[in-house]
Amino acid sequence: MKVFVAAAVAAGLLSAAPAFASADLAKAKNCLACHAVDKKLVGPAYKEVAAKYAGQKDAAAMLATKVQKGGVGTWGQVPMPPNPQVNADEAKKLVDWILTQK
Repeated sequence: MKVFVAAAVAAGLLSAAPAFASADLAKAKNCLACHAVDKKLVGPAYKEVAAKYAGQKDAAAMLATKVQKGGVGTWGQVPMPPNPQVNADEAKKLVDWILTQK
C-alpha cells in the first residue's frame, strides 16, 4: 500500500511539472508583467483567453504568433508588444499552458 501511495504522489508531481514549468516560463519571459491567470491586468487574464478560444482548433498557432509578433484590437486598444525574446517553441509551450487555464 505504501508503494502505491508513493507511486501515486510521484505521478501527481510529474504530471503537474509542465504546468509549473509553463508558469515559470511565463514569469521568465516577463508575460506576468501584463497578464495574470485569473484577473485582468494590462492584458486579459489567461482564463479569459482560454475561454475565448476554447474549441478553436487553430487558436494555439494563431496565439503563438501573437505572443511573438504582438497585436492589438482583440481585447481593446491597448497593444500587446512583440516579444522577440520568446522563440517559437517557447511561444507554443506558453500558449498550450494558457489554453488549459479554467
